[in-house]
Amino acid sequence: MIKKLSFIVLTLMLTTSCVSKKIYTDLESKYATLRKDNRKLSDENGTLKKDLLLSQNRLLQLQRDYDDTTAKRNQLQRDYDAAKTNLDNLQTSYEALEQNSSSAIAQNSKKNRELLAQLEAKEQALATENGRLQKLKEDMEARSQRIAELESMIASKDAAMNKLKNAISKALTNFEGKGLTVEQRDGKVYVSMENKLLFQSGSWAVGANGKQAVNQLGAVLADNPEIAILIEGHTDNDPYTGTGVINSNWDLSTKRATAIVQILKENSAINPENLTAAGRGEYAPIASNDTSEGKAKNRRIEVILTPKLDEISKLLND
Repeated sequence: MIKKLSFIVLTLMLTTSCVSKKIYTDLESKYATLRKDNRKLSDENGTLKKDLLLSQNRLLQLQRDYDDTTAKRNQLQRDYDAAKTNLDNLQTSYEALEQNSSSAIAQNSKKNRELLAQLEAKEQALATENGRLQKLKEDMEARSQRIAELESMIASKDAAMNKLKNAISKALTNFEGKGLTVEQRDGKVYVSMENKLLFQSGSWAVGANGKQAVNQLGAVLADNPEIAILIEGHTDNDPYTGTGVINSNWDLSTKRATAIVQILKENSAINPENLTAAGRGEYAPIASNDTSEGKAKNRRIEVILTPKLDEISKLLND
């Protein structure tokens, strides 16, 4: 097995040392595209959260408008009732005065007509406010339903990611504590593997233990086709001193991320469209580079698993 791995490493080094400038340029272009896609996914996730907050704020505004309109409708109803009572009183007075004074009757009749006109205006205003109130109620119910659907989808995604995190932890139990950690935060699952589990110093060839861990991770990912898989390579801040096609930590981190992608790609059940490789070099440390322990933590591969947000995006755009 060791001889076979040595032959593969030697072949890979001989092959990569002869890479033409065009192929190298193509790789750089693909790398830039992958970084752009990664940023786009992060932006979309942020946009979805902002849209959810805006929808919630809109619902609160609709509730306030609904309450204001209800109060206005109730005031109109009270005004209408008072006008009707006044009309009834005048009608009684009119009947009493009808036999005593024609002038009083005429005056009372004029007031009667004025009150009837006012009553009709109040009825029309009340009908208008009732219509507006109904519209606000329908808008509020629609907004509430949309928010409920968004919250349900997000909760479902979170539950699925938690289930995925538990499945990965179970599959990689033998490696946890040996340079591998699994955690869930911000709706994503992060699988972090220190380089001591995967690579020799300055190399991007995955060792036997590392390949076993990646294959076991791939077996879980194959059962979750709706998950976007981003593999990030990270280094410490020690300058790269090797030779060949690699000339910086950024190049090395990219090569290592691509090596993990190639292993996952060997699993035919994993859709290659879900895989993204990215090199971060020394620019995203998780510990101080002032100590050897901190540098060891910074030399790592991070597999970031994100739920696809197509359904939520469609709901927000409808």
